[in-house]
Amino acid sequence: MKVIFLKDVENVAHEGDIKEVKPGYARNFLFAQKIALEATPANMKALEKRLAEISKKEKDRISAAEALAAQIKKAAVNITKKAGEKGKLYGAITPQELIDALATQGFNLEKKQLELKEPIRVLGRHEVHVRLYKDVRSFFTLSVEAENAR
Repeated sequence: MKVIFLKDVENVAHEGDIKEVKPGYARNFLFAQKIALEATPANMKALEKRLAEISKKEKDRISAAEALAAQIKKAAVNITKKAGEKGKLYGAITPQELIDALATQGFNLEKKQLELKEPIRVLGRHEVHVRLYKDVRSFFTLSVEAENAR
């Protein structure tokens, strides 16, 4: 069944996209949540009228994400943790710790935006990548230092 998406659905489609989905998914979720409409000729004409508005909104989101990406590149996060003699941390740095550290600098991000391939478990400098919007990505520098145990 072809549907027109009225809102962004993560990992499925973006607003204004026309996609083929299973009928049960369309009826039971997309239509019930008012996320999509069936791609009838009348709805297609209405979409054509809205495409310019959707395109402008999309450009605004991308430019805002790019501006945020430039600010995030300048961010430097310092975290101190207990570590062993060989530079291994006792535990790991969690995504929530990174989000909290960024929040103190004025960045409002979510854990799912962080692109951590594996937990950070060693001292030193690390680049942490962030997915802000669609193809807009950035990174910030994380400095992990040993906590003085006295």
